Amino acid sequence: MIRTRFAPSPTGYLHIGGARTALFSWAFARQNGGVFVLRIEDTDLERSTPESVQAILDSMDWLGLDYDEGPFYQMQRMDRYREVIRQLLDEGKAYYCYASKEELDALREEQRARGLKPRYDGRWRDSKATPPAGVKPVVRFKNPLDGTVLIDDLIKGRVVVQNGELDDLIIARADGTPTYNFCVVVDDWDMKITHVIRGDDHLNNTPRQINILKALGAPIPQYAHVPMILGHDGERLSKRHGAVSVLQYRDDGYLPQALLNYLARLGWAHGDEEVFDLRQFVEWFNWNGVSKSAAKFNPEKLVWLNQQYLKAADDQHLAELTRHFLAADCCDWDRGPDLKRVVALLKERVTTLEELADAAVYFYRPLDPHEDIKQQYFTPEVKPALSEAAQRLLEVEWDRHEISQALKAVAAAHKLKLGQVAMPLRVMITGETQTPPIDATIELIGREEVLRRMRHHLSHFPG
Repeated sequence: MIRTRFAPSPTGYLHIGGARTALFSWAFARQNGGVFVLRIEDTDLERSTPESVQAILDSMDWLGLDYDEGPFYQMQRMDRYREVIRQLLDEGKAYYCYASKEELDALREEQRARGLKPRYDGRWRDSKATPPAGVKPVVRFKNPLDGTVLIDDLIKGRVVVQNGELDDLIIARADGTPTYNFCVVVDDWDMKITHVIRGDDHLNNTPRQINILKALGAPIPQYAHVPMILGHDGERLSKRHGAVSVLQYRDDGYLPQALLNYLARLGWAHGDEEVFDLRQFVEWFNWNGVSKSAAKFNPEKLVWLNQQYLKAADDQHLAELTRHFLAADCCDWDRGPDLKRVVALLKERVTTLEELADAAVYFYRPLDPHEDIKQQYFTPEVKPALSEAAQRLLEVEWDRHEISQALKAVAAAHKLKLGQVAMPLRVMITGETQTPPIDATIELIGREEVLRRMRHHLSHFPG
């Protein structure tokens, strides 16, 4: 059975590069009826935090990338790592190294001076020397001295690495804590991972990990190293390119389906398909569709995709998602029109839930227009028409068609164009100059509130 894993380090938020890796791992497992494992690699005690762990869990939950096993935590598996290190030592496949930091620094400087690649020279590999007193040794893995490591990567193709290029990796520090590269090997072995799908920044680690797996007699998983995501300028993606945290996109009002759709298309393609759901992605996913080169992040494309998903979304669902943003805008959606109807009116005009909430504010509390807008539209010439409009709206049957007819009649009676009445009316009622059609807006806000806002502004009109 195919078993994949996503193994983030909780040293900060879950970034979108990690989310894309999780998506590919999840999709491959789902496509093949396999198992998707979540593992938290929390051995970096100085930088790992409970808040970061929770951010990872919340991000996975928001994206809907459900895992079948886990989360497993490396810090809870220390006894197992030490057991395997002891096994390698007993079998002569690892050894204690007593070289001091000063010795190793001097070695590297000498190698650089000779134009050589800095690397450990194996001085304690088969040494019979008496260990120096008072020195706590590290444990190093005995990497093969000759031969090659072959990686038949599902994305990169065949990668060949000479063992002579690899030095003896530290697998346990002087304080006894195992290192990242070693913990990963034991975890993948114990969790029976068949496919390791991860960023290509880990490709350099893979030959070392394969050699440790071979030394343990463990099966070698297949590897797929996903190219990294760059900013639009070709530089490594960072905060200056915009939000890079999954939860920041949630907080900014993006839909998880849109973000997943965008991440799926970021370095992967199925013909010319742009908009597709997770079910389709799982069905279509294949390694041949993954680009071998880095993908460039395009925030405008993500905004466009989010807009498509908003337009197609169920109005009641959008209303529920929008409430949080309205509450932040000091709006009580229970004291105003049905939010579902407001959402239906506005959703084609916005690109995020945050924009949707911003556009809905005037339905739930009056907005005072800027002074320059008042001066432009609140004129003595239009006041009689607006006063008559208030009277007609007091008496008219309250539906969009009748409201529209009443406003047209007022404009005709005062020899004005409809816009000369509708625009100041829009500003009075909404505080904005751009809204959905004024008749639909008025209908939703409701007769009593519309008239209250009109009377307020008419009482302050010049002339």
